[in-house]
Amino acid sequence: MTAASTTRPVWVLGVDSGGSGLRLALARAEPDGRLVPHGRTAAREPVRTGSAGLDAGHLLDLLLPAARGLLADAGAAGEPVAAVCVGAAGMATLGDRLRAGLPGALAAGLATRGVALAADAVTGYAGALGERPGVVVAAGTGMIALGTDLRAWRRADGWGHLLGDCGGGAWIGRAGLEAALRAHDGRDGGSLPLLTRAVERFGPVAGLPGRVYPRSDRPAVLASFAPEVARCAAGEEADPVAAGILRAAAGEIAATAAAVCPPGAGAEVALTGGLFGIGEPLLAPLRAELAERLPRAVLVPAAGDPLDGALRIAAALPRGPLHLPTDPSLLRVDRPVAPGVGGHVG
Repeated sequence: MTAASTTRPVWVLGVDSGGSGLRLALARAEPDGRLVPHGRTAAREPVRTGSAGLDAGHLLDLLLPAARGLLADAGAAGEPVAAVCVGAAGMATLGDRLRAGLPGALAAGLATRGVALAADAVTGYAGALGERPGVVVAAGTGMIALGTDLRAWRRADGWGHLLGDCGGGAWIGRAGLEAALRAHDGRDGGSLPLLTRAVERFGPVAGLPGRVYPRSDRPAVLASFAPEVARCAAGEEADPVAAGILRAAAGEIAATAAAVCPPGAGAEVALTGGLFGIGEPLLAPLRAELAERLPRAVLVPAAGDPLDGALRIAAALPRGPLHLPTDPSLLRVDRPVAPGVGGHVG
């Protein structure tokens, strides 16, 4: 991308690809660094994944018409999109086809001259903290932490519900259901309040294994019980077993954040993801754990979500090098030459 592109407004596009489909945001990047939003849209169809990884052709079939529609709505049909950032779940391990095919296809289809391809954890980080050093914990059904000192990325957990995701929604839900079954059996560590809520939600507990084990969406089923654990842990008559599960989850989350936190005072820690919506029964012990494990860090609100992060990264490309570190699997930047555009693009 040439230096001249920083002296005039340019269009930039952020893309967030996940299990629920594709989300896109178009904005105008001003020379003074301001980002002026110009619309969002979504394609409610997830990008296909095959034996070769994420399907670049299918992603483009969803992305290009949606992007052109946003440009048309903004009165900019046919104008080039200077930079695009695609953040995708699975990019780190399944993104080879995207890295091979997207830069050239976006140059041809949108006259794009700066393409960033990122794991969704990276766009989540950029949405929460921008281009500052720190840690972002993303917790929903699963749990992962990503940290950087702006020289390299550090990742912890995100290994899935069987091997990790410790402290995430599926982890909490599974622990809550175990406590319910312990109460049903009369074993130590059981919780009658959790047993009551498990029966209300899933029916007689004798049939619970058959309703959980065969499910292809088992992590989500387990995570659906996490809010019930939080409800049992809340209030003056809080169930001590449920409260203990959330304290343990807080300890796991804080330990994961500590594993990736850059050294030094003042590092920022942001929390993102639906799990934290269960509120104070988890957040109160988590704040205490973070204060103990990371006494020199500062807990800050997340500024935005992964789509905001993708847009931020795209907007940074016309200004020059990213402050976030590039990485072969987590964040790659290409600067293809759009057809018909001469000169060197570095």
